Amino acid sequence: MVLLRTVLDNVKQKVNLYRTGWVGQSVKWLSPGLSVKRWLFISAIGVILTVLGLAIAIKLTPVFYVIQLLKLILRTITLYVPNFISGPLVIGLGALLIWWGQSRTLESITEVLMPDGDEELVDLLIAHRRLNRGPKIVVMGGGTGLSTLLRGLKEYSSNITAVVTVADDGGSSGRLRREIGGLPPGDIRNCLAALADQEKLITELFQYRFKAGDGLVGHSFGNLFLSAMSEITDGWEQAIAASSEVLAVRGQVLPATLSDVRLWAEFENGQRVEGESQISAVGSKIVKIGCTPENPPALPRVLKAIRDAEFIILGPGSVYTSVIPNLLVPDIAAAIAQRKDIPRIYVCNIMSQPGETTGYRVSDHIRALDTAVGERVFDAVLVQKRSPSRASLSYYAQHNSHPVIIDRNNLLQLGCRVILANVMDEEPNTHLVRHSSQRLARVLIRWYSRVEGLAAPRETSPDQTPKTNRRFPKENF
Repeated sequence: MVLLRTVLDNVKQKVNLYRTGWVGQSVKWLSPGLSVKRWLFISAIGVILTVLGLAIAIKLTPVFYVIQLLKLILRTITLYVPNFISGPLVIGLGALLIWWGQSRTLESITEVLMPDGDEELVDLLIAHRRLNRGPKIVVMGGGTGLSTLLRGLKEYSSNITAVVTVADDGGSSGRLRREIGGLPPGDIRNCLAALADQEKLITELFQYRFKAGDGLVGHSFGNLFLSAMSEITDGWEQAIAASSEVLAVRGQVLPATLSDVRLWAEFENGQRVEGESQISAVGSKIVKIGCTPENPPALPRVLKAIRDAEFIILGPGSVYTSVIPNLLVPDIAAAIAQRKDIPRIYVCNIMSQPGETTGYRVSDHIRALDTAVGERVFDAVLVQKRSPSRASLSYYAQHNSHPVIIDRNNLLQLGCRVILANVMDEEPNTHLVRHSSQRLARVLIRWYSRVEGLAAPRETSPDQTPKTNRRFPKENF
């Protein structure tokens, strides 16, 4: 038994060496969908046509003698080496020369495109193909929750549209909004950094806050960068698009609206407060939330992204100050409500937020969204399955924050599908609880794949509105 295990281990090691070695890398170039083999074939045809063209141009005179010489050489070879051996040898030699020339060409290209040499060009091409074929996903929210999810989703698709709220009026974003005008750049900055190829470096750069300088203290570099881009280009839409190109962003980041939106909220104690940063400070239950202007126009590209989407995700993030502000744009809410033919899911927060959702259960989150929009705009809700550790619970209890309770009976009455999954990360030193980028994205993509696989064939009504009788997978992941 030990001998058999040793032999299997040796075989596995050799297979891994094969996969990672030059042979494995060469075989990868034959992978379907890379659009490489067809060009190699066309190059070979080009070589043959070039030779024939030269023969025609020089009237075949030297070619005749060359052919005669080759004929004599080949006849001599076949006298000593049978043709069933010499033929394959010559073919192999020709194929080897073609492979050598093409591989050296690709190496030269790789040295220019990727001087660091950390990855193989073929690996990048395979990843690029896979991501381009990923589902068209629209993610809607704001704050750190949205950027956390985007970090995970970009490993599954590059067809991502992040729709960001523009109601932030606190911190560096609020100062720039008051002093310069335009949109608050904070959430846009976080999403661009999360979707960038060089995410770690870009995030560190964009999150850097100046500690000195008259007027610079407290500002983040990313906020100043985006504000400057909006001045250089023709506006915020062009500024975000240009920044996306500079940062090599996978997907696109779009503001929900270009209007100067300001949130207001009415509370159970009768108080009314304006300003996103002031809402959570009241401490009373929110009974109504809205914005000024009352019906801000949606960005046309956002509506197009929703119409083309194959999967829509709301959250995670603050219900009243990150998720709902996007839905207060009437055209966006209506566009999502019409997409009953695709999976739409709401990612619920793990912990309640003091001043916003204190004492809230999962059903309370759903009612808040339904009340703000006037109808249900999602099919299912994703909820953290396991409770945080005692240390984390104790830490959050000191700040009047507790796990969001899963009240199944109320959810059943609301007709909402619940997806239970472990998508939580706990920081051991600080005891902070956050959604895990990788686990959250993996669960969402798995759920989307199952729903798409189990969906009934779509029908088209006379008004061309797609309909489907959709089944849903198991609740637990």
